[in-house]
Amino acid sequence: MASKPITTLDASLIPRLPSSSPTLFEAKKKKNLTFEAIAKKLGREEVAVAALFYGQAQASPEDIKNLSDILGIPSDKLETQLMGIPDRGRTMDMPPKEPLIYRLYEIVQNYGYAYKAVLNEKFGDGIMSAISFSTKVEKETDDKGDWAVITLRGKWLPYSRF
Repeated sequence: MASKPITTLDASLIPRLPSSSPTLFEAKKKKNLTFEAIAKKLGREEVAVAALFYGQAQASPEDIKNLSDILGIPSDKLETQLMGIPDRGRTMDMPPKEPLIYRLYEIVQNYGYAYKAVLNEKFGDGIMSAISFSTKVEKETDDKGDWAVITLRGKWLPYSRF
């Protein structure tokens, strides 16, 4: 059981999300589970699990079986709803309107070229993959308060010469 409020689905997003999203979020709410709790049971990172809920990641057959067990959703229903190819990026308008998502966007606006310069110095001409990629969110607390720590880990892809 969650000791803090759990994330539920913002109804205004439903028209832009796959049919699996309301199914998953309703069951998550009914079971009062956090993404962290579900992730531990799935053996995945919590951001990856949240991406499944928003239709931004593809579920494996094992994910579907485990989600069915954890959330009490019939596996055939989940299989039907989750086995397609994700349609990423349609959920939000640009620039984002939601304040926390806007702050992440703002970080890239303010520091994007600085990140690019440092990465290019360290790795050469290329880009960081968002496909061969992982991320995690951690919480740090010190005498100044709580801090969000977001780690982005992407394979470096050098540009090819042609």
